[in-house]
Amino acid sequence: MKGKYDMLWKSMLEEVFEDLLRFVDPEIEKKLDIGRGFEFMDKELAAINPEPGETADTRVVDKLVKVYLRNGGETWMLLHVEVQGENEAGFAKRMFRYYYRLLDRKSLQDKDVAALAILTGRYGKKVPDKYERRTFWGGVLYNYKTLCITDYSNDVLKASDNPFAIVMMVAKEALTKRPKNNVDEKEKKREEEIWDQKLLKQKLLIVKLLYREATFSEDKVRAILVFLNNYVAFNKQETNRIFMEQIDVITGKKDTMGIIEQVKQIRLEEAREVGREEGLKTGRKEGRDEERRLFVENLLKDSDFAPEKIASVANVSLEYVNEVKVKLRAKK
Repeated sequence: MKGKYDMLWKSMLEEVFEDLLRFVDPEIEKKLDIGRGFEFMDKELAAINPEPGETADTRVVDKLVKVYLRNGGETWMLLHVEVQGENEAGFAKRMFRYYYRLLDRKSLQDKDVAALAILTGRYGKKVPDKYERRTFWGGVLYNYKTLCITDYSNDVLKASDNPFAIVMMVAKEALTKRPKNNVDEKEKKREEEIWDQKLLKQKLLIVKLLYREATFSEDKVRAILVFLNNYVAFNKQETNRIFMEQIDVITGKKDTMGIIEQVKQIRLEEAREVGREEGLKTGRKEGRDEERRLFVENLLKDSDFAPEKIASVANVSLEYVNEVKVKLRAKK
């Protein structure tokens, strides 16, 4: 389960990072040149793991991001997400360790570091926002920003036009208590049905907010839908089927989530290939090519997307889409 949540947060955060910054600090564009984009420094961060070899019950997602200042300079942002985290002992110390190890890296020297901790657990308010240590006449005080999702009501999040507000609504749904494992199987099923119906209503509300006035980019909508679909699941497959059907009604398209999940899986497989031995890459190439071809075929058959849009969604060239289209016609 840990890997699933990590992957969901990591991929989603990269799509909505600028929205996260605007949510945390509406004046952030006075300081940062967001138009220059961001660079995610996962390798740098892995090299300074403050607790190598240690494991914890708390699921953690850390990201290091290079951002650009309005004055032309560069700085670093450490983004720390506690996924379903509790008030973990040593949390503040962990944040401080990251800070001084980043400062000690040759490649990062003379760069400032700003840290943000996103707290998605029920007890996020209890998590400290600073690390302090004093001995006699000396000491250290390190402050970082925290964002606790339980500080925001759903009404406030619904009224926001920021995509990250919707992400927070999804994360809050994961805090909803599921039915207990009652001894009475009949009662348990009844409670699961009630819970599923409440979750279905809330998930569909989130989907409608995503498509409200069509203000969000396709990549952001896709990332948040994948997050919503996988982060908090229904008890029954039947409820999930109804959810999928209702998404198609809202979007006016066929198999919306099926297509989006295929995109996610294809890109995940491509990401897994990075860094592997060339022989292994070559060995899997034919399988990936076949999967990509079938995916493009499905888009051509089951969606009303234009060839240009299919090329963008499948991450292939327009020429490739047209070639598949010609071969598909030949089959008929």
